[in-house]
Amino acid sequence: MKIEFLYYEDCPSHEQALARLRQIIAEEGVEAQIRIHKLETEAQAKAWHFVGSPTILINGEDIDPPPPNAPTALTCRVYRWGDGRISPLPSPEMIRRALNAHRNDIPPQNDELTT
Repeated sequence: MKIEFLYYEDCPSHEQALARLRQIIAEEGVEAQIRIHKLETEAQAKAWHFVGSPTILINGEDIDPPPPNAPTALTCRVYRWGDGRISPLPSPEMIRRALNAHRNDIPPQNDELTT
């Protein structure tokens, strides 16, 4: 499983979000490392389709996919939890659901020949 954590330094919730992600990965027994990406330019935000900090991608999919035409920017992000609350952090359930959705994904095949 490929997990990427994208953040913008000026958004204060990223450290708490990363701690929550690590805790849930441990609780769920997921064997994966988190690749952390600090985004610093608008060009990086555009290249990553970054709609705000923090963003968690699992196998390339956002755990809370934004609308198709959502603008990219170096900004903080807002998550809507299942009970309707709004938070700068993804809910634990949101992270668990995304991890479980990818638990049985087949890893990408390596095209290199080995001898």
